[in-house]
Amino acid sequence: MARNSKHPDYILIGTILILLTLGILILSGVSAALSQEKFGNTFFFLKHQLLFGLVPGLILAFILFKIRLDFLKKWSPILLLINIVFVGLVFLPKIGSRFFGSSRWINLGIFSFQPTEILKLTFILYLATWLTSRAKKENFRRREIPNKFKKNFSQTFIAFLVIIGIISFLLIAQPDIGTLGVIFSISALMYFSANTLLWQNFLIIFTALGGLILLIRTKPYRLYRLLVFLNPEFDPLGKGYQIKQALIAIGSGGIFGLGLGMSRQKFGFLPHSMSDAIFAIFAEETGFIGSLILIFLFLLFFWRGIKIVKNSSDMFSQLIAIGISSWIVVQAFTNIGSMIGVLPLTGIPLPFISYGGSHIITELAAIGILLNVSKNKS
Repeated sequence: MARNSKHPDYILIGTILILLTLGILILSGVSAALSQEKFGNTFFFLKHQLLFGLVPGLILAFILFKIRLDFLKKWSPILLLINIVFVGLVFLPKIGSRFFGSSRWINLGIFSFQPTEILKLTFILYLATWLTSRAKKENFRRREIPNKFKKNFSQTFIAFLVIIGIISFLLIAQPDIGTLGVIFSISALMYFSANTLLWQNFLIIFTALGGLILLIRTKPYRLYRLLVFLNPEFDPLGKGYQIKQALIAIGSGGIFGLGLGMSRQKFGFLPHSMSDAIFAIFAEETGFIGSLILIFLFLLFFWRGIKIVKNSSDMFSQLIAIGISSWIVVQAFTNIGSMIGVLPLTGIPLPFISYGGSHIITELAAIGILLNVSKNKS
């Protein structure tokens, strides 16, 4: 049985606190001009991030750190179902809000939130529960193929594709291809980690590639974005404008950066500088050294996550740790990669750094669960 008397991973806690501190420092500078322009208060966006993102996120993280993992396992299907309903509500008039051509937000008057951010966590919990129910704990620990997978591999594989298919349909309809890519990567890693048959995992990869080709063929603007990714000069004042300005910001930082609060690109040159493109501002102000430190912190997070996986007492805990660790790291390096031009622009936030309450709250909730897993060592 798991023992609850052991302490959580303090290195992981320290890593998250440093990331949150860096996020606050960068956001305080990048948001000041826009806050003053729109609200006459240089700290408006920073206060909003702290009051409606960081504080509730930390409270939720503490609650999930204390809660029994069995409770999450029991309620994970219900949580996912409720989340899917909320994802569907974004398409309803007066409830869903549409920004920049995408329906991703639910507006409840006093506050709004993005249900697809929460979906990343609820899907991880559900997938961990579902995969655990189809494998024997002792076989998983010995890295053997579980008997249930041998007998029912077709049902397991097809059911997995159905679940992914439902999620994919909702995200494509919004559209939110960046989030879909992150969720698909997480689910593929979790499916592989559950000791499923190797050919099934290869088929999942080929299915994803086929789906990507289909998405590009059905919507010409996606091909256009791919062409811009391959050659930003293809449309420097249109689709290629953001990546061009991001590269200017990153290059301007040099080795040591311009200094905190000294970014020039934040003054209306770089679109979405508080959210999706905040890494470019971070690199401009802290330079190559600061960027390396940030990347190191995410790698350190992943290392502690893998260590938690190895020390976990059961399959459910291991799959949760794999899912949360891979989610944060995949999303972080997808965001960073898109800003330096090695990946197409995706429009997903940089974990713990970008402005936005929905993703900060969900990420901190996930950290609470990960720390919960870390204290239940085998």
